[in-house]
Amino acid sequence: MPVDPCAPPDPTRCPLCGQPNTCAMELEKATGQPQPPCWCTRVTFDPAALAAIPAEARGLACLCSACAAGGGVRQRLS
Repeated sequence: MPVDPCAPPDPTRCPLCGQPNTCAMELEKATGQPQPPCWCTRVTFDPAALAAIPAEARGLACLCSACAAGGGVRQRLS
């Protein structure tokens, strides 16, 4: 699913590829149910992936695990 650059960032979707980011913190906000620590707290993000996040989405939407590892970013930038 392509990301619409004009739409406000969706905190449940990766700002690079548009796929669900499975963010536990956003799920907790949406449901009010406590969640285990998010997967993103236990991984190292690819620097190219972080650099590719659009300025308007920084701090508002988490990357998906594929983009965080760099795989999604390579596909998007190809």
